[in-house]
Amino acid sequence: MIKIERASVMNLENAIRGARNPMNSWAKMDSTYDENGNYVLGPNDLDLACRLAKAGSDHRKFLRQIFVSVDITAPLYWWKEFDTYKVGTVANSCSTMHKIHTKPFERDDFSHDRLDEGGLAALDALIAYLESERLKFNACKEDRAPWHNMIQLLPSSFNQMRTVTLNYENLINIYYARRTHKLAEWHTLCDWIRSLPYAENLICVKE
Repeated sequence: MIKIERASVMNLENAIRGARNPMNSWAKMDSTYDENGNYVLGPNDLDLACRLAKAGSDHRKFLRQIFVSVDITAPLYWWKEFDTYKVGTVANSCSTMHKIHTKPFERDDFSHDRLDEGGLAALDALIAYLESERLKFNACKEDRAPWHNMIQLLPSSFNQMRTVTLNYENLINIYYARRTHKLAEWHTLCDWIRSLPYAENLICVKE
């Protein structure tokens, strides 16, 4: 399970202007804002952006200046793989350390969409145990044993929300490294990447 929400793409205008700095070709800029406040690339700017994007990472530095902010809710086993992408990314996560005891555990707190009947039964049993330990901890916070039981037995299917900031260069790396991955969450993320403004021109550059 993965949920992608509240995505924003920022700084496209400044990135395109910077892409014209090497040749002092700012007079050729022909992009405008539409009635919804979206920056729409004109033919000249789009042509330059496409050529630079396909020319390789040394030439497409402007893509590192197109920023994307998004809220992603995904299981810990997926976040463990996402954390491979450390350069140029920032993530601010919800805290299990501080908040794990504040709400009842329930099945939808965990990714379980591909569990069979036996797997669901095992998950439900674990949820029941975690909930019993949560209630014990809330009844007496001086006893840390129930809290440690929750933290150390929390399965990697537990869903965590993080606010992530990336750039288009990061997204090129993620897209081509993960689009055929065995985890379905990566396929969902790659489909979302393809939906971003000008992704077909600036991110899917090897196709």
